[in-house]
Amino acid sequence: MKLLVAVSFLVASASLSNGFVFHFTPKGLSLSCTTTTSFLNGVKSGTLGTGEGWIDPSAPVNSEESLRLTLEKSLEGSSFQKRLSLLGSTGSIGTQTLEIVDACPDNFVVDALSAGTNAKLMAEQVLKYRPKIASMATAEAAEELKSILSDAGAHMPIIMHGDEGILACSTIDSADTVVTGIVGAAGLKPTIEAIKLKKDIALANKETLISGGPVINPLVKEYGINMLPADSEHSAIFQCLQGVPEGGLRRIILTASGGAFRDLTKDELFQMCRDDPRAVQAKATTHPNWDMGAKITLDSATMMNKGLEVIEAHYLFGASYDDIDVVIHPQSIVHSMVETQDTSCIAQLGWADMRLPLVYSVSWPHRLKMPYKPLDLAEVSQMTFMKPDHEKYPCIRLAYDAGRAGGTMTAVLNAANEMANEMFREDIGLGFLDIPKLIEMTMEAHKADHKTKDITLDDILSCDAWARQYVLEKSETMKAKILV
Repeated sequence: MKLLVAVSFLVASASLSNGFVFHFTPKGLSLSCTTTTSFLNGVKSGTLGTGEGWIDPSAPVNSEESLRLTLEKSLEGSSFQKRLSLLGSTGSIGTQTLEIVDACPDNFVVDALSAGTNAKLMAEQVLKYRPKIASMATAEAAEELKSILSDAGAHMPIIMHGDEGILACSTIDSADTVVTGIVGAAGLKPTIEAIKLKKDIALANKETLISGGPVINPLVKEYGINMLPADSEHSAIFQCLQGVPEGGLRRIILTASGGAFRDLTKDELFQMCRDDPRAVQAKATTHPNWDMGAKITLDSATMMNKGLEVIEAHYLFGASYDDIDVVIHPQSIVHSMVETQDTSCIAQLGWADMRLPLVYSVSWPHRLKMPYKPLDLAEVSQMTFMKPDHEKYPCIRLAYDAGRAGGTMTAVLNAANEMANEMFREDIGLGFLDIPKLIEMTMEAHKADHKTKDITLDDILSCDAWARQYVLEKSETMKAKILV
């Protein structure tokens, strides 16, 4: 039996097991299972299959209109050109996006760049890409940028700073697509204003949909723009859904690395939290697979990152929370999967390279030739999958609870997690298990003011600020001891 591996990897999903392993050998593929029980049976979050709670997606999928649009754009061929506005140009998303521009100079033009305070790197980018607008986070950084460019006798774009500068970049007339590589709630307003000007969004800012989904999704529909996921899991789902007809999606399966504690049992982790909190802190901020930012690494350890991705998947693809599942896949080769109504399971595979989803978000639906290392399944050797322990990772349950509550609750969840995550990393005495406790306390307190209808951006930002302050205050009562 021959196995064809191309853009997608297809497996039968009806009999997936609690723990299963794909082995790649010169003779082909073999599958071994650790149990015969369905690895999704009995998992409270997801897989209920009710079909209830589906919404209109913000990504261009699951409709006749999106199929026609995808075909129309595909027939343009690879001679297309897109003009980009890049928010967060000096961060990892920004620099990797510019690597894509370098690899495909005929396909992309950079019209605007915004960044934090790294004026030196921004100056290098301005010299190379000659944007019309360059914005820095502060007035001091903007003056430094002017000085560097002036000394170099270089092209001088319009130089701005602060929120006004970010808005100017996101709304520049000439840009077709805005890449939202900035972190936090600061990305909400620029994204909204870009949508109102009918610009496509290459989405790398999680808060846009996790916190702002109730506001963003109606705007996407009203202005008819394309919301294109730029992170690996949601890009994988997006790619798998290309060509799936309306009503064809049955279930979404998000893969997770499992984070720093994936090889410990719940009891082993909890004992380690009691006996050696300093070791827990060190391990929680070290990812077993790759080097990421400190916040995301800790979110991976608590698996809140996967819970947040569940919420984002709901808004992007419209699936009910009952029809979104999480599975731990330590090798991080299968980036996520979809199950269609006939129970076929379609997966997207590749090395863990952030540039791959970025390429697709800015070039969709085209497939550009890129100078990246091809996937070698023989080198991968094997792939394993297992269900997450929801007692070991309570943050997953909290994310599903917030998602099902809807409205402003997801903004509260996100803000509470960010604050608890930051305080744990600051070494002020919070334990690893205090993170989900603080988040749950904040969600419970928000129930009195929970809003599910007629939600505005001000509502989202207000709930974000309240949740952060609430976590800060409650954390004072939870500092049992300072880590030593």
